[in-house]
Amino acid sequence: MPTPVKSVLPVVLLGCGGVGRYLLRHIVSCRPLHDNQGVSIRVVGVADSSSLLVAEDVHSSGLDDALLTNLCAAKSAGSPLSSLLGQGQYQLFQNPEARSKVIDAATTLGRTTGLVLVDCSATYDTVSLMKDAVDHGCCIVLANKKPLTGAYEDFQKLVSNFRRIRFESTVGAGLPVIASVTRIIASGDPVSRVVGSLSGTLGYVMSELEDGKRFSEVVKTAKSLGYTEPDPRDDLGGLDVARKALILARLLGQQISMDNISVESLYPSELGPEKVSTKDFLESGLGQLDKSMEERVKAASSRGNILRYVCEIESTGCQVGLKELPKDSALGRLRGSDNVVEIYSRCYESSPLVIQGAGAGNDTTAAGVLADIIDLQDLFQKTA
Repeated sequence: MPTPVKSVLPVVLLGCGGVGRYLLRHIVSCRPLHDNQGVSIRVVGVADSSSLLVAEDVHSSGLDDALLTNLCAAKSAGSPLSSLLGQGQYQLFQNPEARSKVIDAATTLGRTTGLVLVDCSATYDTVSLMKDAVDHGCCIVLANKKPLTGAYEDFQKLVSNFRRIRFESTVGAGLPVIASVTRIIASGDPVSRVVGSLSGTLGYVMSELEDGKRFSEVVKTAKSLGYTEPDPRDDLGGLDVARKALILARLLGQQISMDNISVESLYPSELGPEKVSTKDFLESGLGQLDKSMEERVKAASSRGNILRYVCEIESTGCQVGLKELPKDSALGRLRGSDNVVEIYSRCYESSPLVIQGAGAGNDTTAAGVLADIIDLQDLFQKTA
């Protein structure tokens, strides 16, 4: 009986936060599934903000599953990667040496077996690493939006070889938004407009307001459910939605930056983090917004519409903020923390392509990242 042939994908992971840890757990738990599919993911390195854990021989071995499981437990408990010393065959490097070791792995593997550099961090600091990896022929997978939303030249560089980059999770977590847009474009069907509710937090907040609840009450409930960042203004300011909109706009060919996007914040500048603490904002600042938000919800309702916080991308520009929408539209029917995206094109002019589902959460996002990694398998050598 012939020996099964597998695609072996060496992976270096940047970022051991919630998404990164879930990704490692998914990789370990999916071994039997991937074996049946003829795919083997070999995690050869894992980096956090201060250090890098790397296999002793990145050519022939990876970090074993027991170590990866212990790594997830250690990082969940707030322990550094150095706490794993003595638990396996690996090397540990601290910054700035850690960065050079990632480049060494990219140089070595990029020219031989190939390498997938996966960014599950939340920093702009990985941009230069990603660009170096591209130069060395590596594949890159992103959950981190920031490398794609900085300078337009960086975006161009990262997507210069589109076969070798996947970034589905930057926009809709596990939802196939990027794939759908690129397939439509590849078919010669020009995308004219994209409208989306791309924040599970703001989707939840706006749908709850329909029931007559106060804005301050809904935001506090969302925070207690874990839907918001520790400071809810990180969500209410709309910056995260704007980054997602910018990625989509650039994907559609618009050479724009964050400065070109009109972003409506749901709180005024006088209640911003520079002037008001998180505690004071939650205890007294939020309540100041109840009346104006109630008036906007009622005004929309009087016209048979509802309010949604959406991004809207057209050839004329890109806007992010509150918009009145028909109650019977896909966005109007949205409830809870789901994401919804409507894509309009020549073929989808009067009836848009609608994508809806869970668009947030570490588990869902990590699953999207894993799917992106697996999607690159055809670019890697098959071994017996």
